[in-house]
Amino acid sequence: EVQLVESGGGLVQAGGSLRLSCAASLFTFDDYTISWFRQAPGKEREGISCISPSDGSTYYADSVRGRFTISSDNAKNTVYLQMNSLQPEDTAVYYCAADGILVTTRRCLLAYEYDFWGQGTQVTVSS
Repeated sequence: EVQLVESGGGLVQAGGSLRLSCAASLFTFDDYTISWFRQAPGKEREGISCISPSDGSTYYADSVRGRFTISSDNAKNTVYLQMNSLQPEDTAVYYCAADGILVTTRRCLLAYEYDFWGQGTQVTVSS
């Protein structure tokens, strides 16, 4: 059974940084695309970044490109999201998701593509 567990959320001031982790229990880590989504109160879930651990290719939404960096440690079956220059509008619950779509194009930021989700971790950025 696929399990995803996020950690690393918290409260940070504007301009600060956080690193989120997504620990995945997958039979074959390399066969999946792992993505990060976020959902703020009253808003739709937004895909922000994805990675294909098999080749390290990545994709970012415009809203986070240049500030966030996704990476993977294949030996630990863990994907990270380094978030820098955080702003209050980044406040949301952050989720990781996995599926075997194996693409790192805009398609990887579509929530309906994913069958497996973590429970989420709260990120709050104060002004």
